[in-house]
Amino acid sequence: MKSGPIERTMDRRPASPTLGWVTVLFIAIGGLAVVKWVPYYHKGILAAAHHSIGTSILMGTADRAPPPSARAAIDYAVAYGNAIWKAMVLGLLLGSAIQVLLPRHWIASSLGGRGIGSVILGGVLSVPGMMCTCCAAPVVAGLRECRAAPGSAVAFWLGNTVLNPATLIFTAFVLGWHWSVLRLVAGLIMVLGLGWLANRLAGPEESIPVEQVPAARSPEKDSDGYLVRWLIVLGRMSARLLPEFVVLVLALGAARAWLFPHVGHEVDNSLLWIVAFALAGAIFVIPTAGEVPIVQAMLALGVGVGPAASLLMTLPPISAPSVAMLWGSLGSRTLRLVSIGVIVLGCAAGIAATWLFS
Repeated sequence: MKSGPIERTMDRRPASPTLGWVTVLFIAIGGLAVVKWVPYYHKGILAAAHHSIGTSILMGTADRAPPPSARAAIDYAVAYGNAIWKAMVLGLLLGSAIQVLLPRHWIASSLGGRGIGSVILGGVLSVPGMMCTCCAAPVVAGLRECRAAPGSAVAFWLGNTVLNPATLIFTAFVLGWHWSVLRLVAGLIMVLGLGWLANRLAGPEESIPVEQVPAARSPEKDSDGYLVRWLIVLGRMSARLLPEFVVLVLALGAARAWLFPHVGHEVDNSLLWIVAFALAGAIFVIPTAGEVPIVQAMLALGVGVGPAASLLMTLPPISAPSVAMLWGSLGSRTLRLVSIGVIVLGCAAGIAATWLFS
């Protein structure tokens, strides 16, 4: 990965390691508690009591998505923005803080390896995050700036959604335990398998020996300026990632009816529908756990379990906006691998559901 302005700034004046760790942990634990852990605890109680966590963000209470229009685009963008804006702010804060406040050589030594160990660690670190694919993207970008390997970055990115323990619980209460087991098994294969493949297929330019990664300066040499640098990196990251994110969310909100033209009994368990829903799911964007009420609504309308399962596995991990946000961090080769892998595994989950649940 080429050095950019942000990276040169960080190499020049890294923050105090102790202060950096305390700040990042405070943001991560405090932010996740407010944005994710506490709300999901209450949502889990709701799911257990009512076997529902709300209406489908894709269609609402209707039996199909609204026709393409500016109103459809704005309505979806507002609904999606209301659901994820706090997590997006947290993701940007963490992604920028990682670059400024943490020692790069620690991230490179723990997450920069090409073996399965760094992939597993990336997946493990993703579990408490529970962010949607777009909100996790700034953190992934921050890890890559600090020389995390492609595989560990991919595992962290995908693991936030498909290994999300709250969503697994919601899935069990709303759709049934067998759906949750399918999600967990396919999710582990997706996170570890695609992370391992990303490392295997990465070029030699993706790896930098740990000894060549700049270490943090001592605190006495860096007693001031870290807050200014953090704000600079936060501003640059926001300016780089948010405009394309907003444009693509608006476009997808308008195009819902084109991506999901039929939602009913005509969507059976044929391979054609499984593949079509896997492709649509990999393109569309949803908030965390948004796939659960979407699949619940589609099953109620008569959609086959095969297409529903493929959607359950492809809606959360990637989307057109999150892929665009990470284009400069993960590169086209890795993102093509991840996109194809998610679609293939989504189709495999759909075929498995047809065989197991029908």
